[in-house]
Order: sequence, then C-alpha cells, then structure tokens
Amino acid sequence: MNYIGTRGFREPRTFAGALLDGLAPDGGLYVPETYPTPDFDLAAASAGDYGDLTEKLLTLFGVDVLGAEAVKKAAARTKAAFLNEAGQVPLVQVEDNLWILELFHGPTLAFKDMAMQMIAPLTDAALAQNGETLTLVTATSGDTGAAAVRAFAGSEHVRLVVFHPLGRVSPVQRLQMTTVEADNVLNIGVEGDFDDCQRMVKRLLGEESLKQNGLVSSVNSINWGRLLGQVPYYLAAAAASGADHPEFVVPTGNFGDAFAGWVGRKIGGNVGHIHAAVNRNDALAQAINTGHYVRHQAVETASVSMDVQAPSNFERLVFEASGRHAEGVKGLFDTFNATGKVFLSPDLQGALNAQVSASTISEGETKATIAYGYKKWNKVICPHTAVAVAAALKRGMGQSQPQIALATAHPAKFPDFVASALGFQPEVPEAIRALYGSKETITSIRNDEFAALEVVKAFQA
Repeated sequence: MNYIGTRGFREPRTFAGALLDGLAPDGGLYVPETYPTPDFDLAAASAGDYGDLTEKLLTLFGVDVLGAEAVKKAAARTKAAFLNEAGQVPLVQVEDNLWILELFHGPTLAFKDMAMQMIAPLTDAALAQNGETLTLVTATSGDTGAAAVRAFAGSEHVRLVVFHPLGRVSPVQRLQMTTVEADNVLNIGVEGDFDDCQRMVKRLLGEESLKQNGLVSSVNSINWGRLLGQVPYYLAAAAASGADHPEFVVPTGNFGDAFAGWVGRKIGGNVGHIHAAVNRNDALAQAINTGHYVRHQAVETASVSMDVQAPSNFERLVFEASGRHAEGVKGLFDTFNATGKVFLSPDLQGALNAQVSASTISEGETKATIAYGYKKWNKVICPHTAVAVAAALKRGMGQSQPQIALATAHPAKFPDFVASALGFQPEVPEAIRALYGSKETITSIRNDEFAALEVVKAFQA
C-alpha cells in the first residue's frame, strides 16, 4: 500500500513515509496510490468491535509496515477515546431519520482525540524503527492543539509545536493546551487568525534549516495518518444506526473530517452522501456551490474551530473530483495561494458537488438550534454540533433519507455561547473543572513567519 502526492509526486511512499513527511514533496497532500478493496467483510467488521474494525482498516491502508503491535496499540487507544462511558458507539437518535454521533468522549472532549490517540503511538513506532527524532508543527483553531498536546506529551521521539490564534480559541481549549507540563511541548499564540497559523506551519514544513535537528512534519489533518484515524467512526455509526447508507452532516473547518467520511464511502462502507456544514467562513461552500473559491479574512464565530477560509483538505477532494489530474490541481492551488481566489470550471464544480454538498449556517441559526435541541430533545449541544444539526434539519425538510449529524465537541468547552442560547451554563465535567487555576505556559509572537521560525529553532536547540 503506497501513497502519492496530489500535485504530481509519483515516487510511492509507504504509510510510514507519508506519516512522517506530513506534506508530500510536491507541496501537495498524500493520498493512496489506489484506494484498497477490503479483503474482509466490511459490513460485519463495522458492526463489530471498534478496536477490531480499526485494526483491519489500518492494515488495509498499509499501517502494518510499522508492525502488528503498533497497529494493535493504536487501535486500542482510539477505541478508548471513541466509545461512551457504557462502552457503546455514542450514537443518539433524536428524530425518526436523524441521529447525533457524540465524538467527545475522549481525553480532551473533542473528536480530534480519536485520530490523535491513534497517530501518537504510530509516530513513535515509525521513529523508533530508525532511531530518529521529529519536530511536529501544527496549527489549531482549538481542538486539534489540545488533542495533540494530550496525545504527544512526554513522547520520547517527538517535539510538538502548536500554533493557535491568540484570543480566537475558547478559554477551555486554551487551557487544555497551555496547562500540560511537558518539556517536549511548545505552545505558541499568534497575533492573527487560524489561516495565518496554518500558513506558518506550511512554511516551516519546507524550511531546510529546521531539518538539521531531525525530521519535521505536521499533525494537522493535512497528515494522512490523522485523516485515516477518523474513517472507522463513520462505518461504526452507520452500522449502529441500522439505516441503509445514512447521509452524514459534518461541521466543517479544514475539511479533514468530511473527507474521512468520503474515504469510508469510497472503500465500500455503508456511508451515504457527505454534507459539509460551515459557518460564516464559507469559502468551501461557495466553491462547491458556485465554483468561486475565494479566501476572505476569517471572521470570528461561536463555532471557532470552523473559522477557516482556506481548508487544506479541499485539495484532496479537488484531486479526486478532477479525475486525479495532478497538473491541474497544482496550477489551481498555486494560483489560489498566490492570489487568494480561483474560478473552477463548470465540469469540476459539478463533479465536486456530486461528491460532497455544502451549506452555510448563520450565528443566529446556530444559537436557535442549541435552544431547539434542548427544548425538543432535552439535549445540550455545542456551537459546532449546532451548525451540523441546523444543516441536517434544513435538509430533512425536503427528504426522507436518514442523516447522522456529528457532535464534535462537548458543550462545556463553549459555556458562554451555550448559556446565551439556553439561559444556563452547561454541566462542566471534572476534566474541565480541574483546568481552572492551573499554571499556563505560552509563547506569544507577532503574525510573522520569520518570528515563528526563530522560536521553533530555539525550541529545537
């Protein structure tokens, strides 16, 4: 099982190579050379033990180059982060044709835990094979950084650098990153937005001077390993619903989670159409719906983890929708990165829309949906989940197809906005209460790529 780049890189990489590289040498993203056909009963595995399903999928995608023990450990950790307190698939039916998949039962109460808990032992195993060290750089709009810090803190082989936009993550998200005491973790606050942080990460990944002190990679969802860790829960949720090809409504920022659902369908899983629900930062929805892909300045919303105007994983979808036309993908994204806008051909826009649909949900709709969910179902949901549920409810008015909306974070991570919708604060788990009053460690920098480079070099030294 090998991997290639979306912009023309054709020297096959194993999973280990793709995992440690992060970005492909062509500047694009890694994808499988060909999508594998399961050599096991996928339907039965999807309905069975979650750890066994994950092991089978990891092996299918070539992760076993790291050894069977590494695969087993990774599967066990992601299973522990996924299942609810009763050890069950956390799927809650709220309407005849609507379920909510709770993806917040892991250590940082967000869906990123499933992939991070899986990728950490795999990364250590890949590095240990050759006695190497790695500097991981990641940008976060909130949940990715917290999950990465928890998963990699204390790693023997990995230094972790996390960039977040100052003042643009929730207090709980910030505390989950900055209160973990680990010598191998550096938290950096940037005077900018998430897209600025993401641009810094891509710049650092290509910086040769950093590679003098070991490998450099990313644990953002541009990393194929991260994305792969999210595929199993689509299959398990679809099986648990009992529905035939339920559609998934995904609150979307960087488009990694939605693309993981696409992969689940691509390999023959019982996964229906993927619908990306976005907030006011809707460059993705505009591209899919109109063919106009324009990067505007990100605006701050209650669903802060989705405040993204240049979703990196959109490139993977464009690659697939274009018939894997790497030269065209390179030209399109080179233009987008240089000018901030591209106009997709009618054929490409139509192909994208056939693969994934998208809609925009306003702040008012987000708040109203939180109130609706509590009044109708006695269920408290976070702003990101509310974006997905609002989109699902809108879509449900015109169809009878079963839908599963993804609940990507615990509502207690966003108490103020939830309280503004409900009139009371959500119940706070002990894992969050323990954060308050803890010592924080953070390095603040201006919005400058050179400043970022100097800080990371000093951390490596």
